[in-house]
Amino acid sequence: MNHAFPCGTLALDFLGTLRARRNAVPREMLTSPGLLDSWFVESRMLDGEPGSDASDLAAAVELRESIYALVVARLDGEPLPAAAVAAVNRHAAQAPVVTQLGPDGTSRSGSASQGLAALARETVEIIGGDDGALLRECARPECTQVYLDRSRGHRREWCAMRTCGNRVKAAAFRARHRTAGA
Repeated sequence: MNHAFPCGTLALDFLGTLRARRNAVPREMLTSPGLLDSWFVESRMLDGEPGSDASDLAAAVELRESIYALVVARLDGEPLPAAAVAAVNRHAAQAPVVTQLGPDGTSRSGSASQGLAALARETVEIIGGDDGALLRECARPECTQVYLDRSRGHRREWCAMRTCGNRVKAAAFRARHRTAGA
């Protein structure tokens, strides 16, 4: 598996294709059209690779950064950037992924453009709806993943307990034991 999906929300998981945004050199996970294809399949948005090309990859990165700009504005209580709104709306207006019912269950097919349209529409629903108030950024300093905090009391701190939460708690445990042993 090439990609991680800690959030349970595809549009926000898509932001994680650029990891550690605050680092001097963030880690780009979409370095080729093939990796974009694998993201669509691994996310289960599409059953098969859509056959992305360089223009699809450029469009995906543009959409990802537009989504991130909208999320940051929403988190900071700032007005939404007009260019990011226009980009997300342009993608959201494209044809949807084709979902069909067959003898073996549900199948999903489409192009990279259709996959990006689904991400853009989900972003519109999050940013423009009540879920926007649930947006949080992971509390682990090295992580910049954004998620929806649907926890009771809205006190969730990490994008995923099995990754960031575990790392933070393990580091705190080690620090306590070093202090106690000294």
